[in-house]
Amino acid sequence: MSIFQSMNTSASGLTSQRLRMDLVSSNLANVQTTRATQNADGEFEPYRRKMATFGTGQPSFKQMLKYAEGGNNSGDGVRATGIVEDQTPFELVYNPEHPDANEDGYVEMPNVDPLKEMVDMMSASRSYEANVTAFNASKGMLMKALEIGKN
Repeated sequence: MSIFQSMNTSASGLTSQRLRMDLVSSNLANVQTTRATQNADGEFEPYRRKMATFGTGQPSFKQMLKYAEGGNNSGDGVRATGIVEDQTPFELVYNPEHPDANEDGYVEMPNVDPLKEMVDMMSASRSYEANVTAFNASKGMLMKALEIGKN
């Protein structure tokens, strides 16, 4: 295990949580967007909520051999494996004056719930802070180890 493994793990967590916060801000920015994408029929659809999916880094062959020999199974941190769209149905809102209203006067609104997004943003923010704290602790330990080596 490298002396920088803990810093690399924290850095991967920072990158992942940053992506999560970016997606939340994009979702909140498009909470009223009724024409975001065009479907296969050529009709416009409202914005769909986007979410990140995470997984662990793919272990290398060398890491698997080391683990098989009874070595340390330290992970490679977290990686974003993809961005998926939330498939919950759109909310229908009665607004006959809206340009995107159907013949009954209903408008399909994005499936973004601002309350859910704020909770997700708070969770991502706290996770980001925790990774910064872990990174700084690792850095402090490495600095103390260097100071011990000087004396």
